[in-house]
Amino acid sequence: MRYLLDTRVVLWQLSGTRPLGRAATAAIGGAAELAFSVVSFAEIGLKAAIGKLVVPDDIDAHVTAAGLRVLGLGVEHGLAVARLPLHHRDPFDRLLIAQAQRDGYTLVSADERVRAYDVAVLDPLV
Repeated sequence: MRYLLDTRVVLWQLSGTRPLGRAATAAIGGAAELAFSVVSFAEIGLKAAIGKLVVPDDIDAHVTAAGLRVLGLGVEHGLAVARLPLHHRDPFDRLLIAQAQRDGYTLVSADERVRAYDVAVLDPLV
């Protein structure tokens, strides 16, 4: 399986603030690929800039050291966002959903709202 970790899941893992559930740990441990999107770097940067989050300046090095593949975005991802139903308006979530759909990843997210979309989701807390 190929997993795309959402922003919160990676932050939990890097900080050790919230452990993953047993099923999620087993699934992720056996993954063929674990990925993190540039979308999440943008979300982290924005939240840090407005004071909602404190992260190390070298967060990218931490992500790479954790063995995560960093995924870029292309035109096809932007166009895929426009085709998503408007179940909610979080632009970061919508980009991650489109990227997971388009590139064949299971999205690892605790956000209940992502389940409204046609995308494979793994709950990290199970």
